[in-house]
Amino acid sequence: MSDEGLEALEERLGYRFRDRAHLSAALRHASAAEVAGPRTNERLEFLGDAVLGLALSDLLIERYPASNEGQLSKYRATLVKTTSFARKARELGLNEHLTLGRGEERTGGREKSSILAAAYEAVMGAIFLESGYAQVKSIVIRHFGEAIDGVGQLETMDAKTELQERLQATHHTTPTYRVVREEGPDHARWFVVEVLLGAEVLASGEGGSKRSAEQAAARQALERTRELALP
Repeated sequence: MSDEGLEALEERLGYRFRDRAHLSAALRHASAAEVAGPRTNERLEFLGDAVLGLALSDLLIERYPASNEGQLSKYRATLVKTTSFARKARELGLNEHLTLGRGEERTGGREKSSILAAAYEAVMGAIFLESGYAQVKSIVIRHFGEAIDGVGQLETMDAKTELQERLQATHHTTPTYRVVREEGPDHARWFVVEVLLGAEVLASGEGGSKRSAEQAAARQALERTRELALP
């Protein structure tokens, strides 16, 4: 890994390491380890996962002061997951700087979401060790500020309408909904609904009415299309 390449990576990250050995360790996958025993990058990943969860929770509380615990938990679940961190790793170009074993290199490890998400978490863990929580939080604001604003909008908008407009524009058809499970007494019914594009199930949702379950399914479908970067 050249110094020039690492400098460019640090610029994209928004952080310059005092000791680049920490960055190199974060980007060295377990498959490239030369000795048995605890892997440094896995320990950094463990730490980074916790720090990212804290930083995003902290920022969500600041951004949504009127939201309750349940809403905040939904917002956090949208952000703190493998697909979200893997997408950010690709945007930053971490995949270009990973050190992988020959097996992972042959099988496309640089594009595996699990490896990319772990690398992003490990890098955040390394930054935390060098500079502490405040530094990680400032980087998370830079990396996820737009997404943090977006999760609240996704929760409140008419997801069915947005999904319908999106699929009409991209596939020239509209989604359909079907109830796959209905349970509970008459005064407390609970519905599970799937949303379909043709015969393909895009997502499912649950709620205390058909309408709320359909909205939940549509929100999940919208999130999936964003994660897959579908048009």
